[in-house]
Amino acid sequence: MKSYRLIQCLLVAMVVLTGCTSYKNVPYLQNPEVVNNYTDSLPMYDAKIMPKDLLSITVNTSDAQAAAPFNLTVQTPINAALSNINTTTQPSLQQYLVNNKGEIDFPVIGRLEVGGLTKNEAEDLIREKLAPYLKEVPIVTVRMANYKISVVGEVARPGTFTVSNEKVNILEALAMAGDMTVYGVRDNVKLIREDAQGKREIITLNLNNADLVVSPYYYLRQNDIIYVTPNKTKAKNSDIGTSTTLWFSATSILVSIASLIVNIVR
Repeated sequence: MKSYRLIQCLLVAMVVLTGCTSYKNVPYLQNPEVVNNYTDSLPMYDAKIMPKDLLSITVNTSDAQAAAPFNLTVQTPINAALSNINTTTQPSLQQYLVNNKGEIDFPVIGRLEVGGLTKNEAEDLIREKLAPYLKEVPIVTVRMANYKISVVGEVARPGTFTVSNEKVNILEALAMAGDMTVYGVRDNVKLIREDAQGKREIITLNLNNADLVVSPYYYLRQNDIIYVTPNKTKAKNSDIGTSTTLWFSATSILVSIASLIVNIVR
């Protein structure tokens, strides 16, 4: 009887220890004191214009007619599904695709090199180039129309997401994708990034560690891809069946072993 109770205690201890070990790998940012005690000031994130960005640029002055040549419009169908029928079209503002050299072709001014500039820097550049053509200082607004990131792997809703405010951190990106599943490995998240020269790199991120918040990879750049790797349980389940089957099998084996040991001890 004592042997049977000993086996029960061992099994309970194994379950408890396994549960504790698993839980330690689940919470994000487990050492917040690292960030709270961080003394260096962090610069505010400001996205930089990259090749293949699609820019929306508006020029406004009190004289709308003078600014009109710099605000080109294109005719777009209201409903593409009705394209076989006579449909009316409405004008929309012309957008500018940044080429591989970081340039756009702007009305009247011509080629402008905006690659590597922030939104404010691009606005200042355009405002400077417009000075000879306008009597007053114009209000120039530059927006990135296709700022997007992708989240794939062990998340609830993988996909590509457009970011309207041109600023998103990795936790916000995971929230857009419905957060990680229970199978996602928190300390082995892959960030796939391509720079303006086309060089690609894969960075491993540990979301258990609060150091992430002060790292240069906390904020995502446009076109970044986040890949959440699966844990060993998910990998095994893909081969032998669902997690329910796996747990039932493991439980059956443990019960059989326990019964065998009890019979031997008797």
